[in-house]
Amino acid sequence: MPRRASAVYFFTMLTNPPRIIALCSVANFINSADRVIMPIAIVPMAQQFKWDLHQQGWVLSAFAVGYMSSQVVGGSAAKKYGGKKILSLAVILWSLSTCLVPLFAHSLYTLILSRVILGLGEGLGLPTIFHIFSHAIPCEERSRAFGYLVALGSVGQTVASLVCPHLPWQWMFYLFGLMGFVWVGVWYTMYAESRGSLEEDFVDPPKVSNSNVRWLEFFTHWPLWSIYIAHFSMNWSNYIIMQWLPTYLSSTLGANQSHMMSTAVPYIMNSLVSVVAAHFADALIAHKWTVLSVRRLMTSVGLLGPGLFILFFSAVYNLPLAVFFVSISLGLSACNSSGHLSNHAEVAPNHAGITFAISNTLATIPGILCGPLTAELVTQSHGRWLPVFVIAAGVNFVGAVIYLSQSAASQVL
Repeated sequence: MPRRASAVYFFTMLTNPPRIIALCSVANFINSADRVIMPIAIVPMAQQFKWDLHQQGWVLSAFAVGYMSSQVVGGSAAKKYGGKKILSLAVILWSLSTCLVPLFAHSLYTLILSRVILGLGEGLGLPTIFHIFSHAIPCEERSRAFGYLVALGSVGQTVASLVCPHLPWQWMFYLFGLMGFVWVGVWYTMYAESRGSLEEDFVDPPKVSNSNVRWLEFFTHWPLWSIYIAHFSMNWSNYIIMQWLPTYLSSTLGANQSHMMSTAVPYIMNSLVSVVAAHFADALIAHKWTVLSVRRLMTSVGLLGPGLFILFFSAVYNLPLAVFFVSISLGLSACNSSGHLSNHAEVAPNHAGITFAISNTLATIPGILCGPLTAELVTQSHGRWLPVFVIAAGVNFVGAVIYLSQSAASQVL
C-alpha cells in the first residue's frame, strides 16, 4: 500500500464511528465511576468526621453546583475549539479533583470546593461528547452510540460500587482519579480530530444550516422544552438513587459495609438495558417506525417504569427485594438514552452540544436540591423516606406526559 494511502487508511481508522464511540464511552465510564465514589465513601467518612445528615447532603450536592455551572460552556467551547481539546481538559479537571479529595476531607468547606471542581470538569464532558457524536455518528447509529455511552457509564458505576467497599476510603479516590490521566494519554494518541476553518463537517448535513441562532431560540420551542423537562424528570429519581442509596440501605434496611456491593446491581441492570434498548430502538427505525414514535416509546418506558418501581422500592423493607425494585427502576431509566437523549441531534443538529448543555444544566437542579431537600424531608418526617420517593415518582410521571404531548423529531434549530 502506498505511504499516502496507508496514512489515509490509518486516519480513517482513528476517526471512524466505532473508535469514537469506544473512546468517548470509556471517558463516560470514568466520569460515572467518579460520581458514585462519594455516596459510598461518605458512610465511613461521616463516621470519621462526625457529619450529620444535613452536612452529608451538602457534600453530596456540591458536585451538582459545579456540574450545572459548566454545561453551556462545554457545549459552546466544543463547537469553537473542538471536541478533542475540551474533552481532554474536562477529564484532567475532574480526575485532579478526585485525587485531591483525601487531602481536602479534613475541612468540610475545602471538601465541598473539591466537589464543585469535580462538577465543573464533568459538566464539560457530556456536552462535548454530544457535540462529537452529532458530527461523527450517522442518524441510524445514534441510538446505539448513546446506548453504549450510557451503558459504559453504568459499568463505571458498577465497577466503583463493587471495588470501593473493599478499599480504604482514601484509595477509592486515588484509584479512579488516576484512571482519568491514563485515558487522556490514550485519547491524544488514538483520536485525530478533523476540523475545518469554523467547525466540523456533519455526517448527516441538516436540512437547514442555521449557524447563527439567538440564545432566545433555545427556549422558545416546545419540542426542546419537552426534552429539557424529560431530562429533568429522569435526573430527579436518578440523583436520589445515586446520592442516597448507600445511606438509605444502611440507615433503613440495616445494610452493613459488605452489603454495599449490592449497590452495583442497579448499575449493572442500567448498562444491560441501555444496550438492549439501543439496539431495539434502531431496529424499530429500520423496520419503518417513525423516529418520533420510537423516541416517545423509549422515553415513556424510561420515565413511567422507574416512577412505578421506585414506589415499590419505598414500600418494602426486605433488602434483596428492595435492591431488586431499585434495580428495575434504574434499569428502565436507561431507555431514555434511546428516547429524549437521542432527540437532540434531530431537533437541533447544528447545536446538539448546546441544547444538551442547556438540558443537562436544568436537569442538574435536582442534583443540587436532592441533597439538602432529602435530608430535610427525612428529618422532618422522623426518619421516613416515603415522601422522598413519592415526589420522585410524581416528577417522572409529569415529565412523561409532557414529552409525549410536545416532542418532535424534525429540525427546529
